[in-house]
Amino acid sequence: MKFLHLADLHLGKVVLETPMLENQRTVLKAAVDAAVNHHVDAVVMAGDIYDRSVPPAEAVCVLDDFISDLNKHGIAVLAVSGNHDSPERLEFGSRLFSDRCVHIAGYYSGTLRKVTFQDDYGQVHFHLLPFIKPAMVRSAFGEEISGTEEAVRAALRDFYENESPGRHVLIAHQFVCFGGQTPETCDSEAISVGGSDSVDISCFDGFDYVALGHLHRAQRMGRDTVRYAGSPLKYSLSEVRHSKSFTLVTLLEKGQIDIELLPITPLHDMRRIKGRLDDLITAARENPSDSHDYIHAVLTEENVLDPAERLRQVYPNLIHVEIEQPEREFDSDTAFDPMVHKTESELFEDFYRNIHGRDLTHEQWEVIDKVMERVKGEDAE
Repeated sequence: MKFLHLADLHLGKVVLETPMLENQRTVLKAAVDAAVNHHVDAVVMAGDIYDRSVPPAEAVCVLDDFISDLNKHGIAVLAVSGNHDSPERLEFGSRLFSDRCVHIAGYYSGTLRKVTFQDDYGQVHFHLLPFIKPAMVRSAFGEEISGTEEAVRAALRDFYENESPGRHVLIAHQFVCFGGQTPETCDSEAISVGGSDSVDISCFDGFDYVALGHLHRAQRMGRDTVRYAGSPLKYSLSEVRHSKSFTLVTLLEKGQIDIELLPITPLHDMRRIKGRLDDLITAARENPSDSHDYIHAVLTEENVLDPAERLRQVYPNLIHVEIEQPEREFDSDTAFDPMVHKTESELFEDFYRNIHGRDLTHEQWEVIDKVMERVKGEDAE
């Protein structure tokens, strides 16, 4: 049996005021093509299907098109909710959809939803575990649950007590650790401080493959068969160096699994560019095909007039502009010596000189003087 492991679609996401929906629509079409070309039996989505609990209508339509396209090709869909999803909204219509091989577990009610397939080697059981917190499991079992790992172990208790023959795949959306080592995270993820939501990999020892979601970098956890698929697109500047992929999993006989990462080519990449303003503008004009990428620009020169507006003329998907500040030696003895009495203007001049390495110009001083006069006038009132 073959299936495609996806996660963290975050449909409807906006990155630094830049909508990602067009890119998301394109990458999901690529996922359908990959599923068809590799003759998969199912597509797995391990949570955070939407970016918000109340997704925009356009995002719902994109998901509807994706699932409908897969269904036309006879490809089953198995999905769980993530911490960004609304369990109830994602669960809506799930009993009706299951008749069309679309299996969605939005909220945890005390039992794992199980979907069974048959191939040449026997049965394959998919177990759908939505994103859970201790309070959810405490409510379902009526017993004290003190942490997320304990909640996951309680949710999997019935599986271990009544494990059936065959191969078992778990779909989950949790923060998984291995031997005290934490996985690599990035800025676009909501991770609890102190690791209170972490779950040890030993919770999943009874599963042949664990399809994880929650972290945006594709990575294995402890063993090759416990994996984060990662997000299909870059959703923060900290992901610029990530290589995004679909995870193709082939289940053979018990204990034999082939895993292949299928590289994703997005409609628009997210890149970091660095240099002088004129050089960056020239590069965009010489390579117009790359100019529509999501750009984080780092300028290596100071005192540039309206750099964002000028860059946006050639990089329409510019998401951030940063002015690189050279390292300077800060002279704290002369700048802010409390024993030396200085006027507000002199203090500001010292501050500016230490930050920028030069004195204020005559024109800048005129602006500062006007601001100082206005502030003093307001204080007098």
